[in-house]
Amino acid sequence: MAIPTPSSGHPSFERIVEQILARDRAVRLVAIDGPGGSGKTTFAAKLSAAAGGATVVHTDDFASASNPINWWPRLLEQVIIPLTGGRQAQFQRYDWDTDEMAEWHTVEPAPIVIIEGVSAGRKEWAEHLSFVIWIDTPPQVRLQRGLERGGANTVEQWREWMAAEDEHYARDPSKQRADLIVSGTSDATSSRCIQID
Repeated sequence: MAIPTPSSGHPSFERIVEQILARDRAVRLVAIDGPGGSGKTTFAAKLSAAAGGATVVHTDDFASASNPINWWPRLLEQVIIPLTGGRQAQFQRYDWDTDEMAEWHTVEPAPIVIIEGVSAGRKEWAEHLSFVIWIDTPPQVRLQRGLERGGANTVEQWREWMAAEDEHYARDPSKQRADLIVSGTSDATSSRCIQID
């Protein structure tokens, strides 16, 4: 679905929120998808602010270094199914630093709840999503961002993660289901977003 843009060609976050709220659901789950390092977390924070502080659920709270892709049943069972049923969701966060399960979090049903992270728009729960946004960023930029986060010594780990992500998106091309595609290398992740589809 194309979102009408102002003359600048940059739809505002407020306009995106309007389009999401136009979807006829009590709880509108919004997926912000794209590979690691593409700018999803930054974009999600800006969209959350535009939506009055909408809750953001991060897939990194479910994924782990040893299981970066196939962790999805827990998010589906603990978050997506309860929320789409109008019920409170509760999930336990995975802690990357300790490699252990950490504290529990509660998510209340709300007009907009954002799910942000790698494979957030995956087919296993696509029917429950009201809106899908894909952040499109070149691999070399994503790798550079990853190394800035984790240090140069994480280069092999990042290459392994990127290969696993490529395999996942080849099997499940959630970009093709996106309602909006934005560039992760423009000002899309600061205050505006650019539609490039």
